[in-house]
Amino acid sequence: MQQKDDDGNGFIRFEGVSKRFGHVTVLKDLNLAIRRGEKVSLIGPSGSGKTTILRILMTLERIEGGVVWIGDKPLWHRQTGKGLEPANESHLRVMRRSIGMVFQHFNLFPHMTAFENVARPPQLALNTGRAEAEETARTLLAKVGLSAKMDHYPSQLSGGQKQRVAIARALAMRPEIMLFDEVTSALDPELVEEVLNVLRDISRETKMTMLMVTHEMSFAHEFSDRILFLDGGSIVEQGHPDEIFGNPREERTRSFLKKVVAAGQRLD
Repeated sequence: MQQKDDDGNGFIRFEGVSKRFGHVTVLKDLNLAIRRGEKVSLIGPSGSGKTTILRILMTLERIEGGVVWIGDKPLWHRQTGKGLEPANESHLRVMRRSIGMVFQHFNLFPHMTAFENVARPPQLALNTGRAEAEETARTLLAKVGLSAKMDHYPSQLSGGQKQRVAIARALAMRPEIMLFDEVTSALDPELVEEVLNVLRDISRETKMTMLMVTHEMSFAHEFSDRILFLDGGSIVEQGHPDEIFGNPREERTRSFLKKVVAAGQRLD
């Protein structure tokens, strides 16, 4: 789904978005605009709403209030003659075609090889021809350094290898927006760098809009055009990585980063 260029208000826009789980409000009237091609890292303590933002964009969590826009189209609503009405499944299916997500726990199909995990989804979801999908799968698995593991099943792969397959699978869907949800937090420390290296390559080579939830602060500094610090369902502070990590304005941000640095750039 090709979206129109930004109109100055942002390619992705959250306008007064609220989300609750039971009696707990995890997003409070969130307003957020992300430019096309921008790379944004979301940081903050557990329960601050970071992953919820990604899951809303991936249409995995419904919103209770407000509107989310992707380009000129509402995500959780349909535009009708009566205005904005709740989206039906057909609308959501079309919208999510432009969005890819890589999860913390890989979510690979255990009965498929690495090659099949990457080649099959475009055939099923996008009606991509078999030859094209398989050629793309070979190219992407080579890009993430797994040409020699194409015939291996997930149970035969390390955590880092599984995550690289998951990244290749998401890229195979040709998304305009890529979401990364703590993609290294389930990995042994020695496997983290191999996944981060793949993300470095992707960020350099693509113009995709990217949102990342991460506890890898040094990588967030390197990767991001902008950092968002969230706490209690709201954006406490945002800015260029040099500003957020070098001279944060808010005491809550300073306190959080001090604890993260003391923990060795991670917060689990």
